[in-house]
Amino acid sequence: MIHATKRIAGGAGLAAVLVRRAPTLELDWDTRSKSRFSATDSSGREIGVVLPRGTTLRGGDVLIAEDGTLLRVIAAAQPVLQVRICAEHGHPFDLLRAAYHLGRRQVPLELQPELLQFEPDAVLADMLRRQHLVVTEAQAAFEPEGGAHGEGAGHGHHDHGHDHHAHAAPARKPLVIPVKAHDEGHVHGPGCGHGHEHKH
Repeated sequence: MIHATKRIAGGAGLAAVLVRRAPTLELDWDTRSKSRFSATDSSGREIGVVLPRGTTLRGGDVLIAEDGTLLRVIAAAQPVLQVRICAEHGHPFDLLRAAYHLGRRQVPLELQPELLQFEPDAVLADMLRRQHLVVTEAQAAFEPEGGAHGEGAGHGHHDHGHDHHAHAAPARKPLVIPVKAHDEGHVHGPGCGHGHEHKH
């Protein structure tokens, strides 16, 4: 077994041609969120990954093996639930509300401009469908957001090189998430994907 103990986030500073030619490790999120695991790379070698505790791997990261070879990390497709607004009756704010509720439950969540993605959970899927959102099953790479100040936050924002405390902090207003009253006349057409009915 060959050990890999160094991670280069996003392959920063490496020649693109070297990264493209490197053997790959295709890993799901559960594995990438661990700091110690073993896996087989695309060339058939068994790799033992040993990283500092708390390290998570993202698709595009590069590992350096003890023999000096590079290993490119790929986020493997895995079962996920994708949440979108209802094209006929929804509003973009519905997706923001859904992200808020999932965040309160500390669900690992991937944010994209037009959808949310998280690992399968029937209870949460039902909750979101009751909020008139379209929830579908899919196989896709999963890259959830990291903590606001943690390593590997999903938006790729890294060290600024300046002190945030030097900025004047504006007064913060409480976040208010309005709740829409249930519309008894709300009707969903075929293909809306909600899987629920309304009384008329």
